Amino acid sequence: MSSLPFELAAATVMGREHARAGRNNQDALWARASEHGLAAVVADGCGSGAQSELGAQLGARRVVEGALSLLGQQVPVDSPGFLQRLGADVLCFLQALSGELGQRSIGEALLFTLVGAVVTPEHTLVFSAGDGLWALNGEVHRLGPFPGNAPPYLAYGLLKPGAVSLRAQALQRTGEVDSLLLGTDGVCDLEGLAEARVPERDEPVGPLSQFWSDDRFFSNPDALRRRLALLNRESVRADFPAQRLVRVPGLLSDDTTLVVLRRRQGRA
Repeated sequence: MSSLPFELAAATVMGREHARAGRNNQDALWARASEHGLAAVVADGCGSGAQSELGAQLGARRVVEGALSLLGQQVPVDSPGFLQRLGADVLCFLQALSGELGQRSIGEALLFTLVGAVVTPEHTLVFSAGDGLWALNGEVHRLGPFPGNAPPYLAYGLLKPGAVSLRAQALQRTGEVDSLLLGTDGVCDLEGLAEARVPERDEPVGPLSQFWSDDRFFSNPDALRRRLALLNRESVRADFPAQRLVRVPGLLSDDTTLVVLRRRQGRA
């Protein structure tokens, strides 16, 4: 496994509106380290796709495994061809899936956005295809929204070659990376809730920085998921004068997924 001096936290929670509609969580995440480096991705399936969570889950895994394979082949993450080859690999994978499942599967299951990172001892690359959010060393960057709320899905390349490619967002020397957050577009909503109150608690939601600065998210592997679930829990309070119960919905309307890396505390 990689000896990179980073610790990782990751979690996903279904959005309030998806739960109300009886839909699945259409987000996905995947992260894995090898002897050559670490790769992590969050993905968000197209909302109108009947089974887009399938493409998001498979696509996230393929991106990570493809990136680690390229590192194993000694392809430098800072070379111009790294993302080109990675994108071609993912499209080839999606092409094979659509060949087996039929052309309709592209729109129904294979449209998803990506926000990812590849970390080696020398360089850290952040990349994307579509909307979402990333934050490097505390500096937050939003991706999108796009006209008509229609982000450029990588799988559009199956319908029109070259239509969409993986886009580099940042290339940083790894020695200068202290924290990195990758998020789906639900995290954009979460960023705007810093001053909102946590359901059933007298405390603010707080800024995104909590997710890379609070030790509990790295000491307990379930702490991040529990925090997101708490923010999205429906609360009930009694209105005694009106003699009724008032239901307050969870705060996260959309599926929300994060992968957070930070430099391991107390280590160089």
